[in-house]
Amino acid sequence: MKRVLTVLAASVSLAAAVYLPTASAETRTTAVSTPPACAAPVVKAPSGTKVESVTAVSQTGGTIKGTGLLGGEVSGVPAFCEVTVALTHPGEGDHAKVQTWLPLTKWNGRFQAIGGSAYGAGDNGVGLGTAVKSGYAATTTDAGIGDVLDTSWVLNSKHQVNTALLKNFASRSQHEAAVVGKDVVNGVYGKRAAFSYFTGCSTGGREGYAEAQQYPDDYDGILADAPAINWDEFEVATLWPQVVMSNEKTYPTDCEFKAFTNAAVKACDALDGAKDGLVNDISRCDYDPRRLIGTKVVCDGKELTITAADANVVRKIWGGPRTTSGKKLWSGVPIGADLSGLAGSTTGTDGQTVGAPFPVPALWVQLFLKKDPSFDLSKITYGDFTKLFKQSEVEYDKVIGTDDPNLSAFHKSGGKLITWHGSADQFIPAAGTTQYHDRVARAIGSAKKTDDFYRVFLAPNTAHCGLNGADGSTDGLAALTSWVEHGKAPRTLPATLINANGEQVDRDLCAYPAVSRYKGHGDTAQASSFRCVSPSRH
Repeated sequence: MKRVLTVLAASVSLAAAVYLPTASAETRTTAVSTPPACAAPVVKAPSGTKVESVTAVSQTGGTIKGTGLLGGEVSGVPAFCEVTVALTHPGEGDHAKVQTWLPLTKWNGRFQAIGGSAYGAGDNGVGLGTAVKSGYAATTTDAGIGDVLDTSWVLNSKHQVNTALLKNFASRSQHEAAVVGKDVVNGVYGKRAAFSYFTGCSTGGREGYAEAQQYPDDYDGILADAPAINWDEFEVATLWPQVVMSNEKTYPTDCEFKAFTNAAVKACDALDGAKDGLVNDISRCDYDPRRLIGTKVVCDGKELTITAADANVVRKIWGGPRTTSGKKLWSGVPIGADLSGLAGSTTGTDGQTVGAPFPVPALWVQLFLKKDPSFDLSKITYGDFTKLFKQSEVEYDKVIGTDDPNLSAFHKSGGKLITWHGSADQFIPAAGTTQYHDRVARAIGSAKKTDDFYRVFLAPNTAHCGLNGADGSTDGLAALTSWVEHGKAPRTLPATLINANGEQVDRDLCAYPAVSRYKGHGDTAQASSFRCVSPSRH
């Protein structure tokens, strides 16, 4: 567990990723000729809440260091006014803080709310600083809970889930932050923002979808990446690799897992017409891990031989969780993704190897399902797993599932929604996002109508929230502002990716369900050498 937490804190590609949206949309400036006074504005309490306090502090900017486990920093932040509004829901005993940072000069006229990570509802300061640096007035909320892995709020003294704080985390606090943040902007600047946006990845992505589904008038545009929708299903499903290893009593090492991943990528690389270190359509990759049985790999100076048991574990992890009768429950870890993220293990001084579960799904099962922080996850049988999966659906789908395909109100309001998702996302399989998109298309009436307001882009060889800098980059916010403000719908999403060889390559990510195909000539590192085609022509 200590190793997992260390990795979590060090890498922006994991489920508690810091969200760092780039914002290269054209510069906008307001008619404000002099810096506004940084004074606490009058804030109207959102419906069902009470404003406990409003404070305003003038900040010099400079380098902002992120708080909590994730840390991080952003430099070159201009002076800003920091307004903090404390809210409570009378009778529920919660206390949420909504922070709004407003640039004192060169405000671009836009409002941006920023989502959270893992079990954290909002930003730790790095995203806010990045937004202010780009000219945005930015808002986030802590929902009255804690840092990304602080789950001390979940169970009360009677070992019952704190339903008020869960409701805050699920969606309520994000809506209230939208209302409060806009009110603060109006109070400080004396005018309302011309356009309002929400940005987030992982938990933040889920919060963006919650806004579109439940509060369709809050934002003009939503950038919701690698979204943690289908929360009640995938949180249990991501514990599946640990269940497989403990039941099969086989714990492959990280480098053995890597050997399987590398072999699959190599085998499926050319499916798009080019050997470029990228698998552009992971759904077509049907590599059988049993092909690697007998292969020797060197791990920490020791030569190991891939066994049939190792291959069986990988096959089950890729295949995804199933009932004991073989019925599929959810998608597995995508072929090409880092298996060690969810299938971690550790060997003690006694030589005994045990699983090291990723904290986010582990805490979900222990606290929200078993209501027992000491519950031993290694004892979960295949039969137990199915029961936990079904229990999670029954108890939490309506609360935090965030998978309602009815986006008609958001569509009617004129809102635009963009999502990019890594096809090698080890923590939230992109299949959940594409399945949701398909459901929206059926609910709206057609894929064409869906494209009018909602587009999904899959990024090859990209891990969880990886286009925030870990596996390349893209400017989804620029594409979103162009769509919202100028009606220019993004046919593709230009991105820089990192291929299997560690090389940077340029790609135009295709709008789902289209996939990228090599033209047959040209530099494979250049986006111009590829075109988007329908899956049937791939």
